[in-house]
Amino acid sequence: MTKFHDYKYERPSILEIRKEMEMLIEKFDNSDSYKEQDNYFQKINILKSAISSAYNICHIRHTINTKDEFYEKEQNFFDQNLPEIETLTNKFYRSVLKSKFKSELLKKWGKQFFVIADLSTKTINEAIIPLLQEENKLRSEYMKIKAAAKISFDGEIYNLSSIYALETSDDRTLRKGATEAKWKFYENNAKKIEGIFDKLVKVRHKIAIELGYENFIQLGYDRMLRSDYDASKIKEFRAQVKKYIVPLATKLFNKQKERLALDKLAYYDEAVKFKTGNAKPQGNPEWIIKNAEKMYQELSTETNEFFQFMQDSNLMDLVNKDGKSTGGYCTFIAEYKAPYIFSNFNGTSGDIDVLTHEAGHAFQVYSSRDMPVEEYNWPTYEACEIHSMSMEFFAWPWMELFFKSETNKYKFAHLAGTITFMPYGVAVDEFQHFVYENPNATPSERNAAWKKIESEYLPHRNYDGNSFLDQGTFWQRQSHIFASPFYYIDYVLAEICALQFWKRDQEDHKSAWSDYVKLCKKGGSESFLDLVEIAGLISPFNKSCIPNVIHEVEDWLDAVDDSKF
Repeated sequence: MTKFHDYKYERPSILEIRKEMEMLIEKFDNSDSYKEQDNYFQKINILKSAISSAYNICHIRHTINTKDEFYEKEQNFFDQNLPEIETLTNKFYRSVLKSKFKSELLKKWGKQFFVIADLSTKTINEAIIPLLQEENKLRSEYMKIKAAAKISFDGEIYNLSSIYALETSDDRTLRKGATEAKWKFYENNAKKIEGIFDKLVKVRHKIAIELGYENFIQLGYDRMLRSDYDASKIKEFRAQVKKYIVPLATKLFNKQKERLALDKLAYYDEAVKFKTGNAKPQGNPEWIIKNAEKMYQELSTETNEFFQFMQDSNLMDLVNKDGKSTGGYCTFIAEYKAPYIFSNFNGTSGDIDVLTHEAGHAFQVYSSRDMPVEEYNWPTYEACEIHSMSMEFFAWPWMELFFKSETNKYKFAHLAGTITFMPYGVAVDEFQHFVYENPNATPSERNAAWKKIESEYLPHRNYDGNSFLDQGTFWQRQSHIFASPFYYIDYVLAEICALQFWKRDQEDHKSAWSDYVKLCKKGGSESFLDLVEIAGLISPFNKSCIPNVIHEVEDWLDAVDDSKF
């Protein structure tokens, strides 16, 4: 079995790619039969998979060590050249959409491929390649600022991942100091960060205008391949969150304040759920992986096979280290049919959250690794997040392996955290709608907009006199706002679906797990709402969905005597 460090990376030649892709598209267009055209369709898909595999190997190795000069140069190469590759892909899509054998191709490859092709062709053309290159460059600049963070606190140097352990300390003085030190980093870099974002907003607006859109909003939705709902549906969904979830989240924050015996809950207290401290994994990273192996062995034959493959092929880099990018992600290397999990363990319960979350993504793409076209390896993002967030809940019966006597404390905090996250998730989405409706807003106007939106969805939040955060700057920490506009609402849509799996798993594990595996195997071969239906779930846009599932969650949380934790 080939291990990740042996995966071959070679910079693709843009000249050769262009030459081969254009030749294959020409032959596709000039085919005299469906069979001949389908043959070129498959050859183009193989070429696309080779390119995406090279990019993903490069991206993984770059994010593992942003100080590696070779892979930094390679990442810069892709930042500059991916737009041209996307343009060639869209040229192929246009040929497919106007094919004289379209009905036969649609019957074989499915309607979702044509939906993807149609939306994708709206989002790019050769004229905007320089603008897309600039957008990629600005994204990378923001990520590099965060990856290079050096936060001096209490005689030690931390990065944005390692400081988090101190931010969750049960010593209030310590966590306040650590949190303030982290935000001092953002304050010191605010002009750079706001400058990068201002340029990003303007370049995205310019791209949208060039492509014939009114502004970036619909272009952002089309980039996300949203085919069965629009911004008006999302607006209605945000209103449902405000009506049903914000009051419950506020109630949970008030209970947290009581548990911590505080007169007021400050922003630096939010990450600490209990006076005795948050639940923590009771062992080191190697111990966590050993227990994860046992968990996935016992969960199902499918997860056992999957996790053994990940381990045997060294397809996980989980521990925080100097120079490593922040956050966690899962990606897929098509030529090796291999998912890859990246995270930054820091000794908190988040280590288990990120492991099960990214394992959910990885299990899905492993389950759909044999899909006939690259477009179907992954579904659209909101569907992707159902797999990850649901896996967090399917893992609950094994949490005692990781948390031992603190298991019930972890489960309460995990479920409560799901609720308290969602108002923040929709606040980020509403903020982005403001930003792209008002592309000429100044940085201070954007901060003011965030402050107003935050007060509506997070009325409990108290910055305890922190003048920088009181200006409305909290959003500057959220990488998705910079790198993946309009992605963040997908977490909230998916969380509502995951909570349905949580409920069903308690009632009938066999049925719930069967539908989850069915969903994973479908990959991206259907749209979001079609996948929701296939999984036996209620659409988050159905007005009965949120109140029904939230009442179940509230009843479960109310039944727990959290004062004992």
